[in-house]
Amino acid sequence: QVQLVESGGGLVQPGGSLRLSCTASGTMFRIYAMGWYRQAPGDEREIIASINSGGSTNYAVSVTGRFTITRDNAKNTVYLQMNSLKPEDTAVYYCAKFFSGSAYGVPDSWGQGTQVTVSS
Repeated sequence: QVQLVESGGGLVQPGGSLRLSCTASGTMFRIYAMGWYRQAPGDEREIIASINSGGSTNYAVSVTGRFTITRDNAKNTVYLQMNSLKPEDTAVYYCAKFFSGSAYGVPDSWGQGTQVTVSS
């Protein structure tokens, strides 16, 4: 079972930036697609960004142009750079691993979640 450990959440003012990191255990990180999800109180968990094993990315409309997902296979780490943050970005953010190199289906591993709060 792959373990995913997230870091980088916190409190930021509207318009600010944060970078989330997610480090995976194991040696096969590079062959799996990875994703970032978020869940606000009362809402369902939604995928906001994904990156496949080849480095291709996809974003939810709500974050396109503001968030960037990248991966460093040498460090077994996936990042989410979040710029121009809005109060509606407030949520618990989860890192996820997919079962193949493509970001399809339900992830088979999840991080513990990290809180991001955007407020003045």
